[in-house]
Amino acid sequence: MTEQSTDYGRLIVGSKEQLFIKAAELAVEAYARSKAKSFTWAFTGGSTPQDWYRWAATTQALPENVLANAHFTVSDERHVPLASDQSNFGNAERLLLTPAGVPAAHWHPWAVDSSPEQAAEAYRQTMASLAGPGKGYEVCFLGMGDDAHTASFFPGSPLLQDDGNLPFAALEVPGKGWRLTITPAGLRACGLIVVMTLGAGKAEALHRVMRGPFDPMQAPAQILSTCSDRVVWLVDEAAAARL
Repeated sequence: MTEQSTDYGRLIVGSKEQLFIKAAELAVEAYARSKAKSFTWAFTGGSTPQDWYRWAATTQALPENVLANAHFTVSDERHVPLASDQSNFGNAERLLLTPAGVPAAHWHPWAVDSSPEQAAEAYRQTMASLAGPGKGYEVCFLGMGDDAHTASFFPGSPLLQDDGNLPFAALEVPGKGWRLTITPAGLRACGLIVVMTLGAGKAEALHRVMRGPFDPMQAPAQILSTCSDRVVWLVDEAAAARL
């Protein structure tokens, strides 16, 4: 693996297996040094996280004390039933939390059976109770789309201009429906942020984020520059080809 510093955080380039191992190591190290009253770990959506869940469950990559004591959630969510294969938390539960034996009391999905605004408010209250008012997650996993979006910040998202200083929010994304998501303020309140970006399809977007002009409204993942001291990018060689 290679590593370098960027304006958007540490950039680590390696093979898929190396990056999966590193993601687990980073989170476990964060757990070991955490002094939070509750260790909160947010997963994300997409095919790479699902591959990571399967890998982590199969290899037993996460120690029993982390599985038994951490509180698990997702950094953003579609407003769909948890049983849907489009549910980020539902996939995390089916592929990792249940197979690994994480206590159900430590599962914290968004309340998708409520209206989006009610779900966001309920989630803010849940996270404030767990982590403290205004706090983000101890560990936040993110991905990046081929349009350079991260979490539910798509190009042109109003949250990139004004999130009301709330850590979590609901918003309707044109053409994609309602989303529940951590906000830029929420990211700045997180501990460790791990961005897994794999595959040749991400090379152009990663180039725009890392090497292009600063314009988060067009390349939303650039918002991570506001908390770059806590961000680690885990990138495979295909995604890093244009850097």
